Amino acid sequence: MNYCKDLFAYQRRKSAEVAIGNTPLGGTNPIRIQSMTTTNTLDTEATVEQCIRIFEAGGDYVRITAQGVQEAENLANIRKSLSEEGFTFPLVADIHFNPKAAEVAALHVEKVRINPGNFAERRPEGEIYTEAELEECHQRVEAAVKSFIAICKTNNTAVRIGVNHGSLSERMVSRFGDTPEGMVESALEFLRIFKAEDFHNLAISMKSSNTRVMVQSVRLLVSRMQEEGMHYPIHLGVTEAGNSREGRIKSAVGIGALLADGIGDTIRVSLTEEPEFEIPVARKLVSHFKKRVSPANLIIPNINPINPYSYSRITSSDFGWIGGHTPPVVMADLTGAENPEATMLDLLEIMGTAPMPDLFICNESVSTEISPASRIVVAAEKATSYDLPLFGIANYSTYRNGVALIEVNHSELNLDFIKNLKEQRTWVLVLNATSTNPVAEFRSMVFRLREANCLNPVILKNTYTNDDIETVQLQAAADFGTLLLDGIGDGIFLNAPNIPIEESITTAFDILQAARVRTTKTEYISCPGCGRTLYNLQQTAGLIKARTCHLKGLKIGIMGCIVNGPGEMADADYGYVGAGPGKINLYKQKELVKKNIPQTDALEELISLIKENGDWKDQ
Repeated sequence: MNYCKDLFAYQRRKSAEVAIGNTPLGGTNPIRIQSMTTTNTLDTEATVEQCIRIFEAGGDYVRITAQGVQEAENLANIRKSLSEEGFTFPLVADIHFNPKAAEVAALHVEKVRINPGNFAERRPEGEIYTEAELEECHQRVEAAVKSFIAICKTNNTAVRIGVNHGSLSERMVSRFGDTPEGMVESALEFLRIFKAEDFHNLAISMKSSNTRVMVQSVRLLVSRMQEEGMHYPIHLGVTEAGNSREGRIKSAVGIGALLADGIGDTIRVSLTEEPEFEIPVARKLVSHFKKRVSPANLIIPNINPINPYSYSRITSSDFGWIGGHTPPVVMADLTGAENPEATMLDLLEIMGTAPMPDLFICNESVSTEISPASRIVVAAEKATSYDLPLFGIANYSTYRNGVALIEVNHSELNLDFIKNLKEQRTWVLVLNATSTNPVAEFRSMVFRLREANCLNPVILKNTYTNDDIETVQLQAAADFGTLLLDGIGDGIFLNAPNIPIEESITTAFDILQAARVRTTKTEYISCPGCGRTLYNLQQTAGLIKARTCHLKGLKIGIMGCIVNGPGEMADADYGYVGAGPGKINLYKQKELVKKNIPQTDALEELISLIKENGDWKDQ
């Protein structure tokens, strides 16, 4: 567990400080916020204007793509224009395939990002490497990196080694697979070269559109760096998160799971929107962890049943409608509704959750041999539902009529309660967090239950009193997402009394989907765009979503270019990828099936492809 010093007391990981212009990164500095331009890098005026909007929104750094030497050279003009306007914050050049562009960019900006997956090595997919060829590739990479390091040293230019799950080199995939381990080995190869050259002005990132892969790879990297005496700052981000509510929640699930354990020195929330819109989202997410304090009397268990580097659902009893292999349920309080049952059915219709069961508190009038107890409606198929009682710690002990829900917090989960629980295997627990560190509380309670061999299903409950919907979405996604990614929780109860109940329930379902534990809608793997994008990404994403959002359970990738496109959307069912000016490539999973389609025809061709494969349903 050396990726995190303490799972039950929040503290930031101690990283080395890196000099990046006038805004240092890591060490005791605040978590830095950044975004990336979407303009053509050769359009100096448009790029400068967009940089200014990002800085004025509160960004600390702006990243600009430099796909070629010409674009890298124009960074000097962009830097000059920004300085004349009074903006001296650091600029970061984004490099993929062209080491020469990286060397030129290092002369003009404060930081350069390079991608180990395609920096100085390209080879057709699927070819087998001999040991000699592997070593030859490594030597070629090392030579290119050393030349780049020399220029960065001379110009005091910082470097980010940015590994993307979607663009791992074939050399690394052939050895370690398309896995978190492959991502980490790719990063370590470059880190060791830099370390051997005595260059330490480094940051590192491990990104994926898959939140599980992203979190596991960062944790594994931190652990491996710790073993090798490396303490470089970490850049966090979920690639191709999408837009609107879903994009925010997906980003918060992945980034929040790492911030919760103190990992992260700078973040970028990648949204398919105007880049300045990313900044306030990132700031809200960072602020959620500033006053994180665990309860003083929190009991630290003696076991840890999770593997932080590989997903596995924690075992729980299977009640048929909860626990076991049943996807996590959503619980909500409808007591404020004028007609709770009608509201419940309306919500199920909107979310399309049937036949999966979900739980709703409907009123306070359930009849049991003890009272009071809240009435819980377990709703599955629209025509079927049944009731269960929900008790608090004060009045549960004499109830022996079978299945019930018992709400308990960490201090109430004492030895007497656990003894009773072991005698009542039909109880479902609603674990209620009470502090500013719900992650620590949930871990403590779940680990202690497993330590006592109590396998009762658990629903994680936390209350958010903010009346800003976006803030609630981000905070809840960060908290619940951390647990769900580790396989903890048979359900979630997002209690948000100051926002509409529809918003809290929709958010809960989106959190489950972002954590990849339950799918209830179409998922879009949509990149934010950059200077490499060859079409109007925001507009196109909107059109595709409007035509396909009813295809629940389908994954569709919408990618601006081929840099990360085919790889990052590898687990998507269909992909729409920019191939050139006005041209689109369409994919069925990893297979390129339609090439260089005119963009004017591409959406209809995508729909035809979905229909041809039997995945289309009429609305």
